[in-house]
Amino acid sequence: MPDLFAPDPAESAPLADRLRPRRLEDVVGQEHLTGPEGAIGRMVAAGRLSSMILWGPPGTGKTTIARLLADAVGLRFEGVSAVFSGVADLKKVFAAARDHAAAGQRTLLFVDEIHRFNRAQQDGFLPYVEDGTVTLVGATTENPSFELNAALLSRAQVLILHRLDANALNTLLDRAEEAEGRPLPLTPEAREALVASADGDGRFLLNQAETLYSVKLDAPLDPAGLSAMLHRRVAVYDKDREGHYNLISALHKSIRGSDPQAALYYLARMLTAGEEPLYVLRRLVRAAVEDVGLADPQALVQCLAAKDTYDFLGSPEGELAIVQACLYLATAPKSNATYAAQKAAWRSARETGSLMPPMNIVNAPTRLMKQLGYGKGYAYDHDTDEGFSGDNYWPEAMEPQTYYEPTDRGFEKRVAERLAYWEELRRAKRG
Repeated sequence: MPDLFAPDPAESAPLADRLRPRRLEDVVGQEHLTGPEGAIGRMVAAGRLSSMILWGPPGTGKTTIARLLADAVGLRFEGVSAVFSGVADLKKVFAAARDHAAAGQRTLLFVDEIHRFNRAQQDGFLPYVEDGTVTLVGATTENPSFELNAALLSRAQVLILHRLDANALNTLLDRAEEAEGRPLPLTPEAREALVASADGDGRFLLNQAETLYSVKLDAPLDPAGLSAMLHRRVAVYDKDREGHYNLISALHKSIRGSDPQAALYYLARMLTAGEEPLYVLRRLVRAAVEDVGLADPQALVQCLAAKDTYDFLGSPEGELAIVQACLYLATAPKSNATYAAQKAAWRSARETGSLMPPMNIVNAPTRLMKQLGYGKGYAYDHDTDEGFSGDNYWPEAMEPQTYYEPTDRGFEKRVAERLAYWEELRRAKRG
């Protein structure tokens, strides 16, 4: 198993490794955890660590914090990666930890990419965590509530690391310049562009800085020159993981909140990162019926037309139809009355079971059924002057219910007027 956690990188090591902090207080961007009032800061001050899961984006300091934690409280450090380790490797680690525990030396076991272990492998940690053989520090970029066993989560504290902000990233560049003994060959504007391109990932930023130091330049690069030299960073976006669900949720809620600008931003985030356009269209259709509904019935038509247009044109031309549908939804009047009506009607159907409809509106296909009174007394609405009979359509054992209550927004305002008119006629016909 390769040693991924060598403590003293050589001069030939990558810049990111050479600049790893040697003290917890030198870790940037995670002061909410490592500061005196943070969870890690308090544990270190008390000299006792609980098992924990460090959850955060790539390049935010998870591995560094784990190693520094061991040093801070005098624990033996053992590091493994779930990408390279199997059951046999873990057994060796636990056996060594038990031997050291017998000699009075406890072990901090750092497990990088812990979410890559399957459920059975995760269960294997439990007895060693419970009896204190190891203090587990797991690192993951994925939502622990989705990827880790409940039993393991109940024995560990989940600590969230933030993506590095501009101040933290600039601090890393300052340290890089100090280590190299010269400034980055960038104009101030290009330096800002480099920081923005890192997307909160300190390791990526330092790797880019190292690339800049490795070439000879006649003059500092401007933003255009920087873009031409360095590859554009691809947004972190796994289609089957949390980033996917975060962005689709943000898109839907921006539409619901009638913010077309934010909705368009999240739509662009997803499509430029490679999301399947038909997946986005399915969510737009859902928003049309859930959040716009009969306040603007054309919203659903627009979404289905966008789907047909995209099927016809493909990318990139067909994506314009998706944009149009997104903007239509975000700017349409909103109503969840249809959604609420469905929930209420479904609940009522489950509660009332198999109640028979009233005899006047049941089908009477045979002579016997007619003799039994099936369909007797049915009033054909079109035979009335108003085109409305006001008849009762509810089971005898059930009071009439109100599931759908239209709003006074958009087309639903007209629907509400119709319902009020029919209710008035119904009361008049019943005397």
